[in-house]
Amino acid sequence: MGVPVKRLTVLYDAQCSLCVHLRHWLQRQHQLVPLDLVPAASHEASRRFPGLDHATTLTEITVIGDSGQIYRGTSAWIVCLWALAEHRPRANWLATPAGAPFARVTVLAAAKYREVTAAGVTAGETAAPCGGECDVRGGPG
Repeated sequence: MGVPVKRLTVLYDAQCSLCVHLRHWLQRQHQLVPLDLVPAASHEASRRFPGLDHATTLTEITVIGDSGQIYRGTSAWIVCLWALAEHRPRANWLATPAGAPFARVTVLAAAKYREVTAAGVTAGETAAPCGGECDVRGGPG
């Protein structure tokens, strides 16, 4: 039997407008499992997880459980939803064979969006696909 997850650390790309938007959205949700949101490849991430490949965390969402569980890509997004009161039933469904294709497509779409919006962004800038005037107060789901 697996070890229960009591806390999750979400490593997100602080230079990605979509990632930052999702970070804020996650913070606003009622969390059944507390989420620590830490910029990927940051000093704090390196301090917390010295053995982790931090370059990879900038290219693929990574979530780490309090007992050392590592989730990447689709499973990382599913575990984030699982941690949220309102979205746990959806996460449970996305983890099934019927829901897995929907989860995969969502993660692939997000990756493509990141790729398109990151084009032309220089080091130190934050990607803003709408010229910095987009309204991102809503959220997924």
